[in-house]
Amino acid sequence: MRTNDLILRTTTILIAFILLAFSIYLFLAGHNAPGGGFIGGLMTSAAFVLMYMTYGYDQVKKIIPVNFRYIIPVGLLIAVLTGAGSFLFGEPFLSQTFAHLHHVPIFGEMELATAMLFDLGVYLTVVGITLTIILSIANDQ
Repeated sequence: MRTNDLILRTTTILIAFILLAFSIYLFLAGHNAPGGGFIGGLMTSAAFVLMYMTYGYDQVKKIIPVNFRYIIPVGLLIAVLTGAGSFLFGEPFLSQTFAHLHHVPIFGEMELATAMLFDLGVYLTVVGITLTIILSIANDQ
């Protein structure tokens, strides 16, 4: 089904951009504050679902040619390897470490943590699972 509602189509672009920007913020703020990969992944999924509902499956699939089923194992692999990587240093599973970078272009000073890699794995897994479930339900209708 294709909609011709100009207001819905126009505001969807703005709302999806806001949702995606907020999901990136939540992802980056997550290791030291509430948020992270899970809620960031849900926000990204919400933006994609909004686009699918407004523009239709076929049109969004042309713009975003991603099979979300392949994102799930990549996310799980990143999360597990990040957690197990601490074994190489004799630390317990999911132990984290920090690095403080100076003079990073665009960002300036930046603190990196291995928790960010774990959150990336969770983020990809949540986006993959959520969109796989929702799109498979939508395609059954």
